[in-house]
Amino acid sequence: MANEDNKPDARKPKFNAYWIYIAIFLLFIGLQFFGGSNLSAPAKTTQVDFQKYLREGDVDKIEIINKKVAKVYLTDEAKQKQIHASKSKDNFLKPGPNDPSYQFEFGDLQNFENSINTIKQENNLNTKIVWDTESNLWAEFLPSIIFFAVIIGIWIYIMRRMSAGAGGGAGGQIFNIGKSRAKLFDEKTDVKTSFKDVAGLEGAKEEVQEIVDFLKNPDKYTALGGKIPKGALLVGPPGTGKTLLAKAVAGEAKVPFFSLSGSDFVEMFVGVGASRVRDLFKQAKEKSPSIIFIDEIDAIGRARGKNNFSGSNDERENTLNQLLTEMDGFGTNTNVIVVAATNRADVLDKALMRAGRFDRQIYVDLPDVRERKEIFEVHLRPIKKDDTVDMDFLAKQTPGFSGADIANVCNEAALIAARKEKSAVGRQDFLDAVDRIIGGLEKKNKIITPDEKKAIAYHEAGHATVSWMLEHAAPLVKVTIVPRGQSLGSAWYLPEERLIVRPEQMLDEMCATMGGRAAERVIFDKISTGALSDLEKVTKQARAMVTIYGLNDKIGNLTYYDSSGQSDYNFSKPYSEKTAEMIDKEISEIIEEQYQRAIKILQDNKDKLTELATELLEKEVIFKESLERIFGKRPFEKAPEVPLITKKSDEELGGEAAEIAAT
Repeated sequence: MANEDNKPDARKPKFNAYWIYIAIFLLFIGLQFFGGSNLSAPAKTTQVDFQKYLREGDVDKIEIINKKVAKVYLTDEAKQKQIHASKSKDNFLKPGPNDPSYQFEFGDLQNFENSINTIKQENNLNTKIVWDTESNLWAEFLPSIIFFAVIIGIWIYIMRRMSAGAGGGAGGQIFNIGKSRAKLFDEKTDVKTSFKDVAGLEGAKEEVQEIVDFLKNPDKYTALGGKIPKGALLVGPPGTGKTLLAKAVAGEAKVPFFSLSGSDFVEMFVGVGASRVRDLFKQAKEKSPSIIFIDEIDAIGRARGKNNFSGSNDERENTLNQLLTEMDGFGTNTNVIVVAATNRADVLDKALMRAGRFDRQIYVDLPDVRERKEIFEVHLRPIKKDDTVDMDFLAKQTPGFSGADIANVCNEAALIAARKEKSAVGRQDFLDAVDRIIGGLEKKNKIITPDEKKAIAYHEAGHATVSWMLEHAAPLVKVTIVPRGQSLGSAWYLPEERLIVRPEQMLDEMCATMGGRAAERVIFDKISTGALSDLEKVTKQARAMVTIYGLNDKIGNLTYYDSSGQSDYNFSKPYSEKTAEMIDKEISEIIEEQYQRAIKILQDNKDKLTELATELLEKEVIFKESLERIFGKRPFEKAPEVPLITKKSDEELGGEAAEIAAT
């Protein structure tokens, strides 16, 4: 049922653009009739033709206007001639009996007058010459009047069209460019998202629920002397559910909810951003109590005074200054709460982050195994699945996945099942979806030479062998030499969930990563470019050990990491050149030591490495059972509390060691 507020007012006269076109047409007609060149104007001729008509005795009178235009009046006999009658037909209206038949412009007046007198004397003519002066104001000013009238008419037409389009939303009308573009959600708006649709995120959900409850039942909190929080900042990696939380607030709150993005304040015109901030808070205060949600607030909230090389006035800083004033300044209305979301809290201005503006900073982290199960339950509701689907199993197979990733897994599994013409989505479809999302599309028809395939098989077997023989390396689950995405071979592992990482664990992981290149050296005594992503990963991990985590004895307990994200190592380094040389040397030594360690392990197990690579060449995909059969049980293997699975790909995972170690 349509909203009555959106119905057009029948009593309001509609603006019809055709009136502008009619008015322009009438103005041009008026110019023709009243200007110097109306529709019945004399036919144009030349001075040579005029002299010919004059010699033949066809000219009765010559009228010289303003000493530059000659109007020619023909005799009655001449008007009947075919040559003159045909030219008069060219005009829309025929000239009257007393109107001139021709007109033309001449050059020098004296020469023109002498030529007429000479012809009159030679032909014994009595043609009269009349001198006159015309001052046609219409001819002088009407074109300018019409020009300005056309411009004004077009301007009115554009403004009317923009004003008409403004009824559907905050559009592009010029006069409303400083108005807020926030979308309003209230009790009249049908928002179906609620807190039941937000799985996991219990702490974050509790915080925002309390804000909504405070607006609904303020007496519950004010009775104890509490004050309503002015703002809440949602911080976390992409896809963790920050915007979804805001949608749930819009669906649950019984107060007006204004939603917009940080980029909606940005405009090329000076002062527009600050004007939109003022208008946004003005609307929110008029409808208070209310909530304002600003998504991606880092678009306008970045720290001031950074990277402003131009020295000119920064429009983004003006917008931020206005936002700071509106959130906590003179005349601030405490019944307006600001909820914002960002992935980059480290770049936000300190004045924006302080208490009194954003009283609460809610970190929305990646979900753990329990929260992943809840998220799967939400996204699997609309999917038709069979009895083989186990949500506990799926939650264990997707470590490090965000809520958006899990939603993508569910959708991809449904697409895979539909592609196979199944009637329901099964467990294997979800496993294929995980492989598809992590590793990319499988490319079985990729052209690979036998030598390259053999090198890839030994490379992946080297990774599997070294990781199987090391205590702290993640044990292997599956290895494949079928190309996926950009990778020529991939290996899936079962890592532990660690909150802290010790040096021996990082070194074992680096050694397993170097197992691919080490296998090439041990078997072929040659190396290739296939270890690019491995080298990138271990280099970043070794650099993190030395410069970030302080895990190197020679460098000591120092870190050059800047959590604010304001340091720019491209222009300056927080250490001397001597220290830089020492850091480079330590990184190189760490990597080389683990490379030699991997070579030693593979040399000691060369026959088993060959057997594993041969089986991999034959089957293209092998699982953990093949390693147990060839190498036996790992003597130091412990049953993991939560079996998790992730993927290490030679070409796909380009070195995220520092982030892995941090988490």
